[in-house]
Amino acid sequence: MSLKFRYLSLGLVTLTWSHYQGSEFVAAVDSTIPSSYAVQGVFPTSLYSHYYNNPTATSEQPQPVISDPVTHEIFPFSLTGPNNIPQYDTVDPPNPLPPKASSQKLLQQAVAQIKSITANPMFSTCAQCQASLEVAKFLALAAPEQGTNLALTLCEYFNYSSSCEESYGPLVKGPILTQVVSFADVGGYDGQSICSQFLGLCPAPVTTTLNLTGWFAKPKPNPLPPPKQPSGQLLKVLHLSDLHIDPRYANGAEANCTTGLCCRENAYNSLSPQTPLVPAPRYGSFLCDSPYSLITSVLEAIPPLTGTESTGFNFTMFTGDLLAHDPDNQQSRALNEYAEVVLYDLFKRMLGPGPVYATLGNHGTCLPDLASPLSLGGALGQQFSWLYDHITALWEQEGWLPEASVEFSRAHYAAYMVKRADGLRVISLDTNLWIASNYFNYINSSEPDVSGILRFLTDELQDAEDAGDRVWIIGHVVSGWDGTISLPNPTNLSDILSVDRFSPHVIANIFWGHTHQDQLSIFYANNGTNMSAETAQMVSWIGPSVTPLSNLNSGFRVYEVDSATFEVIEAYTWISYVNDYPALDSQTQFGPIFEFEYSTRETYGGNITWGATDPLNATWWHLVTEQMEVDPTLMQAFNLYQEKSSILTTPCTGECINATICYIRSGSASIANQNCVPDLQ
Repeated sequence: MSLKFRYLSLGLVTLTWSHYQGSEFVAAVDSTIPSSYAVQGVFPTSLYSHYYNNPTATSEQPQPVISDPVTHEIFPFSLTGPNNIPQYDTVDPPNPLPPKASSQKLLQQAVAQIKSITANPMFSTCAQCQASLEVAKFLALAAPEQGTNLALTLCEYFNYSSSCEESYGPLVKGPILTQVVSFADVGGYDGQSICSQFLGLCPAPVTTTLNLTGWFAKPKPNPLPPPKQPSGQLLKVLHLSDLHIDPRYANGAEANCTTGLCCRENAYNSLSPQTPLVPAPRYGSFLCDSPYSLITSVLEAIPPLTGTESTGFNFTMFTGDLLAHDPDNQQSRALNEYAEVVLYDLFKRMLGPGPVYATLGNHGTCLPDLASPLSLGGALGQQFSWLYDHITALWEQEGWLPEASVEFSRAHYAAYMVKRADGLRVISLDTNLWIASNYFNYINSSEPDVSGILRFLTDELQDAEDAGDRVWIIGHVVSGWDGTISLPNPTNLSDILSVDRFSPHVIANIFWGHTHQDQLSIFYANNGTNMSAETAQMVSWIGPSVTPLSNLNSGFRVYEVDSATFEVIEAYTWISYVNDYPALDSQTQFGPIFEFEYSTRETYGGNITWGATDPLNATWWHLVTEQMEVDPTLMQAFNLYQEKSSILTTPCTGECINATICYIRSGSASIANQNCVPDLQ
């Protein structure tokens, strides 16, 4: 086929089909067709019968009235009028939405999305983790009743635990995790912290830079008030920590178990599931918590060993942890309250008339580790009020808390301040509010004081400064040591409070527990930027545990304290050798032997120029660490006593020495994380 064209002057092709020749059409040009055409100047009004406006006007376009032949409806002028252009179509219904999903459907989709996210190779493990938390957050907000089911499903799918129901079921941590992801900024700092701490999928976020504008009511006095002069009279103060009573302890059960808490009927060694390889002695064992027999033995031994049978102590500090290390599914409020009643009653009856100043430990609540900030509001903020009410009532009944401290303790995490008649103020903190294993601490975790516990501490320290009083701070969870136990942001703020603002003129000493070991931490001025004897400002004493768990002897400590300065002049530690306990089972004439372990001043101060009655303060302890750097035998002594002279103590050599000294010099988790090498012990 072929076409023949003729181009007109306007460049247009005009074709007429004239005839067909064979296999071709032949185009012919009609010379009568004009090459141009002029349209009339007015709109052809005959096209439509009706108009909304004057169609012949030149100032606007015609608006004919159009009728829909299908619906027989006339389209309104408002639809096309140039002066009435709508922003949205409000007449017609919007496009339909998908049907509202049931909570079960939301759960299924959440699981499917998380599986897809974690399988996507374009995401880093950190991005996968935080994106998955975002999915969990929206499920927790839209269908909170499914939060526990999501936790269980993911636990099983990713094989996080061999006992998912026991860890994340509806009666254990499932509801806790649901609360946390619903409130936390899981796409930001909170989520990164969670993915780092619990799953190891993100790097730890950096410590938040503190903004202390307006935090302190007054600047630090300059010059400092003159220090109080020693009285030369000594108070005798007992330090107990980490009793971990186990009323479910079973004599003869497996003491060297490979699953769960040992010395329980349900514990076993995988090499001999039916017959115990190491029968549990009735006074305790290295992998077990404290049976009744050990608790009463240590309390019976303390008065005669310390010369307080007729006088009692001036006061006792208990730095927390009442209960055994039961798995979560074996915990209950009743068991928690049982341990409180038993132990505080035994303290009262066996230690003499002096008051006991106690603090909550992470094994003093149900579930362990948990404390929710009051800032959650409503029932969520008050979900542990049962604990604070009960334990405060016991302290009040025992006569240890004055009425002025009781109401605050009930309403604020069982934290309190007591001003003693001798002028010392004791401030007790709930350090579960900075422990890394408390899921609630990952809500707004970039903030250093979500709970308000450090606001309370600051205000109490300011009141003490104004009154010229000295303060002891007690708590359970250490603020520093190796940096793995506590969160950096709150302990960073507590470091500033303890040192740069209120030491050394207000705070005299700090006392922790939790590690079960005999340890300490030194706080330095300017947040530890320069560590020396001159900048060492405060020391925190970490009390040895009564429980032998894990691989330790049982122990306690007594301080001799100047009655005017409230500085520690001497500290003595006693222990009981747990490896001797099996031999006691064959007779009833003797129980455990508790014996003197060491004097702090004599053990560590031999090569330090220091007055015989000068306090064992932060400066002295820094000088001790300098001696440890050059005298390996001193570090070996510290390492042995850290484990309470256990026969299972492992040597500390090489990098372990440097790490241990670094931990001693770390008053906060952020300093330990910044400065210290990994623990090689």
